[in-house]
Amino acid sequence: MAERSFKKEVEKLRLGAGEEFRGEGILAVTKGLLQAGVSYVGGYQGSPISHLMDVLSDAEDIMNELNVHFEASASEATAAAMLAASVNYPLRGAVTWKSTVGTNVASDALANVASGGVTGGALIIVGEDYGEGSSIMQERSHAFAMKSQMWLLDPRPNLTSIVDAVETGFELSEASNTPVMLQLRIRACHVYGRFMAKDNVSPEFTIQEAMENPVRDTSRIVLPPANYLHEHEKLTSRWPTAVDFIKAKKLNEHLGAEKGDVGIIVQGGLYNSLIRALELLGLSNAFGDADLPIYVMNVTYPVINDEILDFTAGKKAVLLVEEGHPNYIEQELNTILRQAGSDTILNGKDMISDIGEYTSDVIKKGIEKFAETNDILKPKSHNVPAAAPIDVPQRPAGFCTGCPERPMFTAIQLVEKDIGAFHVSADIGCHLFSILPPFNIGNTTMGYGLGWAGASAFNKDAKQRTLSIMGDGGFWHNGLTSGVGNAVFNKTDNVLMIVDNNYTAATGGQDLLSSAGEHEKRSTEHDIAEAVKGVGVTWVKTVRTYDLVEMHRTLHEAMTTKVRGPKVIVAKGECQLNRQRRVKPEFIRNVKALKRVERDRFYVDSDTCTGDHSCIRMSGCPSLTLKENPDPLKSDPIAYVDNSCVGCGHCGEVAHAAVLCPSFSKVTLVYNPNIWDKFKNGIRASIIGWMQNSAERKRLNRLKKAGIL
Repeated sequence: MAERSFKKEVEKLRLGAGEEFRGEGILAVTKGLLQAGVSYVGGYQGSPISHLMDVLSDAEDIMNELNVHFEASASEATAAAMLAASVNYPLRGAVTWKSTVGTNVASDALANVASGGVTGGALIIVGEDYGEGSSIMQERSHAFAMKSQMWLLDPRPNLTSIVDAVETGFELSEASNTPVMLQLRIRACHVYGRFMAKDNVSPEFTIQEAMENPVRDTSRIVLPPANYLHEHEKLTSRWPTAVDFIKAKKLNEHLGAEKGDVGIIVQGGLYNSLIRALELLGLSNAFGDADLPIYVMNVTYPVINDEILDFTAGKKAVLLVEEGHPNYIEQELNTILRQAGSDTILNGKDMISDIGEYTSDVIKKGIEKFAETNDILKPKSHNVPAAAPIDVPQRPAGFCTGCPERPMFTAIQLVEKDIGAFHVSADIGCHLFSILPPFNIGNTTMGYGLGWAGASAFNKDAKQRTLSIMGDGGFWHNGLTSGVGNAVFNKTDNVLMIVDNNYTAATGGQDLLSSAGEHEKRSTEHDIAEAVKGVGVTWVKTVRTYDLVEMHRTLHEAMTTKVRGPKVIVAKGECQLNRQRRVKPEFIRNVKALKRVERDRFYVDSDTCTGDHSCIRMSGCPSLTLKENPDPLKSDPIAYVDNSCVGCGHCGEVAHAAVLCPSFSKVTLVYNPNIWDKFKNGIRASIIGWMQNSAERKRLNRLKKAGIL
């Protein structure tokens, strides 16, 4: 179950020539692939292109009609290796993943396909996740393109430019026998717009034809002496061909004013933000009619020397808008200008030096500084009063309401109270939120599925074992071999806890090998515990995460047992976010249909709660909050469960497992009660009313005897 369904939207992919396509950027990418006659598509989900994988999955029937093969790859390396199909055969193939972490994983396969070159077009669509909103290290895809000599497209974020980039990307790849990277930022992935569609095209050369007519060309395999020839081929043939193609097709654009003493060079993906900045300064309208000449680099690698020299000719100064560090493009432009003897001033990071994403505000400040420093720009509307700075409170990421991973980290806290602190090697996934309050658990993280590998150095006899965390997504991605297999081979005595929440939850809730539900087109229901045993782990325990007492007991046993060897705990609990996506619509339908439905809720008894708040500190659930204490003799606020509660029961489990308080209670709400429910409710109400009246009579009698009444 993905984060959202595109079943309705993908029908737009059937639009033909002359029809207007309206939709989201990721839908436009898919339409571009089908219009380009792609033969196969693969990839691994991850922001900001998670939804692209979801679109491709939902459009699989349409692709099958066109004889296009689609796979949800086991990892980015798996996806990149698919491009081997384009090495010997005229097959157009596309793969996609989140960069740069995904490109890191795929780099071995990418280096090989870039070295040997391709016959068919090979397109790598990378989601550039850069800036303050990113969940990964701040790196750029540009370095990978330079390292492996792959061409990097960075189209303007509008649907026409994106679709054109997809189609011309294949053409560029085929013309230069080189894989092409297409970089999409989050704004490009999710921008809405329209473009004129073309007919979808079935592959001219099919995968079946390739399978039935195998081709063997050892000059394309990266082995001596061919690998030395590949380097020569890159520089003497592929590069010049790519440059000629880019110039002939005019992939880079000259926009804005035709002439001017100053100009701006911008990465294509930042064009919209640049225009907004110019608009705020009165130097452009919203449609891009700028007062300054703009050179848009829809191809950021290779840089076209002739085009740079033509654009800068006769200009006093040029501002380069290049997002991220290092400033690869700025360095190259400086080399081009100085070697050509140009005296044009090139400004870049000295004007827009902000680290992180280049928003319109960041670019606007850079243009203002550029104007002031060079004394050449006079903005038309520069009298906008500066807004007072606003202090925005920090809002660290956290687990969803009812997340099945909360009890795991509560159990870790409880075990640390029992035996002392121990090293925790974290992994990529939702569970990484445990490093933040209220849990504050986790010492390092090394990559997706590398949780146990990150603790491999600590394979020594010590008074305390280490604990590693790994999600089911990371387990199937890389962890089974790099973590579990490595631990078995090296006879580690440490502990691994695998979060089996039924989905790759962190990337949007896509299905995987161990998903519990049947999948129409994928093989699921493969047990993680069996896979772990299959590579040699003998100490394996499976625990329901919400059973905190059992979680605590099992983890304590794993950390203290005298049994030697690797120890694995499989913590099972369905991702609550995905569960609610499934059960809420069903619940609403049943209530509207007047069917009897039950719903569990938890609440805190105001009279019993002491205001200790340990439940909040050891759970952190968003549905747990505070309210004023009804007892006039107490000032501390008491715990309160709000209406977002999903009835997972963790707060109550925490209270009892930690021996905190008995103030938590569970109630079962009954919608559309039947006759038996109403009868039981009447009996309960009568008994409770009788007991309340009896208690009130006793209280009044005591007051009378005391002479108060």
